[in-house]
Amino acid sequence: MKYYSTRDRKNVVTATQAIAQGLAADGGLFVPETIPSSTLAEIEAFCKMDYRSRAVAIMGKYLDEFTLAELTAFVRDAYSDNYDSTEIAPTRFVNKNTAVLELWHGPTCAFKDMALQMLPRLLTASLKKLGEKREVCILVATSGDTGKAALEGFADVEGTSIVVFYPRDGVSDIQKLQMTTQHGKNVFISAVEGNFDDAQTGVKKIFSDREFAKSLEEKGAFLSSANSINWGRLLPQIVYYFSAYCDYVNSGKIKMGDEIDFCVPTGNFGDILAGWYAKKMGLPVRKLICASNSNNVLTDFINTGVYDRNREFYATISPSMDILVSSNLERLLFMLSDDTSVKGWMEELKTKGKYDVGAKVLSKIQADFDAGFSSDEEAKAYIRELFKSSGYLMDTHTADAYAVLANMTKIGAEFPTVIVSTASPYKFSDSVLDALGESTVVSGAGLIEKLEDATGTTAPKPLTGLEGREVRFTGCTSKEEMPDVVMSFLTK
Repeated sequence: MKYYSTRDRKNVVTATQAIAQGLAADGGLFVPETIPSSTLAEIEAFCKMDYRSRAVAIMGKYLDEFTLAELTAFVRDAYSDNYDSTEIAPTRFVNKNTAVLELWHGPTCAFKDMALQMLPRLLTASLKKLGEKREVCILVATSGDTGKAALEGFADVEGTSIVVFYPRDGVSDIQKLQMTTQHGKNVFISAVEGNFDDAQTGVKKIFSDREFAKSLEEKGAFLSSANSINWGRLLPQIVYYFSAYCDYVNSGKIKMGDEIDFCVPTGNFGDILAGWYAKKMGLPVRKLICASNSNNVLTDFINTGVYDRNREFYATISPSMDILVSSNLERLLFMLSDDTSVKGWMEELKTKGKYDVGAKVLSKIQADFDAGFSSDEEAKAYIRELFKSSGYLMDTHTADAYAVLANMTKIGAEFPTVIVSTASPYKFSDSVLDALGESTVVSGAGLIEKLEDATGTTAPKPLTGLEGREVRFTGCTSKEEMPDVVMSFLTK
């Protein structure tokens, strides 16, 4: 299967090239030339498989350069005893018609593990198939979870180095501690003055800087990405939508072929876009509900067709969604329009901070998506309510999705829905404790123990070992100085 750039349909590459490059040279994102189909008979067969087998079958539809044996090995290694659940991505019902898809049972306790335990294997194999001898530098901007998951996936992987930038005041104490104590000789982490969009803009500029690329080339290195702009990062996420549907069918609450909704807490639009690809492949999905926090640029866009980042930025209790420029939206727009329009819209976004896709494209978007947003107070109220009523503890991002769904319909009394849960509540212990009415006059790893005591639940093992770890990275830079930081690390 070939892949196109969203900025130029003539920019055609193979899957291995798309994964190795991460971002197209013209600044676009790679998309598959076609979306492969899955029949109901195939999906029924998936219901009898475990998560690993489902992953091999679905990913194989997009990766014809890889053998069945290769994909089986990648999946086996990516989803092994580094997960604390044999189900890998279990589906838990909180009432008759509402399930929660838990994507946080991996080594960093966030949904990013589902892709970033797979990406290093896909990337290194792609480089080998391409005969690439240069070292690859993985460059990442993170709003919290991607950074740690990418660091964990690429730490000490031969032939790679990884540099992660995060907003100085835009991640939780636990997220920051996870990143700054990261092991590995090939890793580097720095805070950035500003918010996630500043970090992401800085990273994109580095990718498009030809002089920077030339300097790296002279040193025998090149850049790639572990953000969801990399197709190798997005592809593994398609799998868990199929898996959740199969789990719903296996529960006996729906029949094969019945449609369900997915409600997804959304920032950079990658997670929910994977659900859209699953729907277009033939998964029986009625609507994908895009749930935002107070940074509700996507809610407004899906309701009006106007994307406008010229608005106040809010630092919320769900920091991984504190984003005003959702990069993966470009892929959806390309699939629903054409590359000429997309290129123009992206230029308008860059120069004016807004664009309007018009009524025709908007109607296509609204055929597949609904949208809503939640305030911090609403999210905290639902954390408290759900724990009180069922003993189920959710993090702040999942709570935003729960609140959006609750505002759209009476939960448990309407359409079968899966809420995509993106992180362990222990990653945001301070906000969850506050939602439960508990004191948060402790910091860092001490919050984890306090949440255990307050709820009678047990923290994931990867988070309980943070106390006492050496903080290796304390630096902070401006977005203008980010290229110098990367080059300095790579040439030390």
